[in-house]
Amino acid sequence: MVEETSTASAGVPDLTPNPKFPTATLVERRDTTEDLMVIKLEVSEQFNFKPGQYCTLGLGKIERAYSIVSAPYEKNLEIFVELVLEGELTPKMWDLKLGDKMSVRPRAKGIFTMDRKMHHHFMLSTVTGLAPSMSMVRQYLHDGPEEAGENHVFYIMYGASYIDELTYDVEIQELADNHPDVVRFVPTISRPTEDRNFEWKGVTGRVNNIAEEYLVKFDLPKDDTKIYACGHPGMIEDVKEKLLPQGWNFIEERFWKP
Repeated sequence: MVEETSTASAGVPDLTPNPKFPTATLVERRDTTEDLMVIKLEVSEQFNFKPGQYCTLGLGKIERAYSIVSAPYEKNLEIFVELVLEGELTPKMWDLKLGDKMSVRPRAKGIFTMDRKMHHHFMLSTVTGLAPSMSMVRQYLHDGPEEAGENHVFYIMYGASYIDELTYDVEIQELADNHPDVVRFVPTISRPTEDRNFEWKGVTGRVNNIAEEYLVKFDLPKDDTKIYACGHPGMIEDVKEKLLPQGWNFIEERFWKP
């Protein structure tokens, strides 16, 4: 979730979708943990966006911005949502049933998009911060290179505290297996000794702590690499402090809990 304002009124809020905006009907829902879910929304009119941008969803006057997981070629909007118990919108979203409607502002926003001038895309994400990277990779693989010689490689560093929070790990691993020259995947767990992660045998550590190690392992050129950091503000700030002074090309999108 990217930063957005709320205009909720006092008392019991009216959760009727704003009639000024298109509606987004809940057509699919997948709960991956107690506080994480993936939803798909069917928008009442054509909704255009660039891979990596975000949409603004609402119930009544309560609105929040969410990065879009789906690629523009896909029929429905796919959103990866974290439940924030003290938040105004997500607890109400958790009560939605198939067929229920939200409002969606008609224009997507955001500049956290693929830089086609660079050919190496090093993507650092925490949990729901993976959303814009998924959109970019899905669309690129759908379209293919625009012209001969325009070949891009995506290095997806996906961090979480627990295995079950790595909601898109199966999909990304399949993409990496099927397109090894395009997708490189490094999922990592930051709490490997906890019982919830007893089956984990992969990489450990926070993505911000292992980023430099993998920039070296992948042997990425500074003049042809873009670093994308999306998710927890602490992760992003740490990565910025380490990599910006080294001259890396960097873009960020911070997720704020309301």
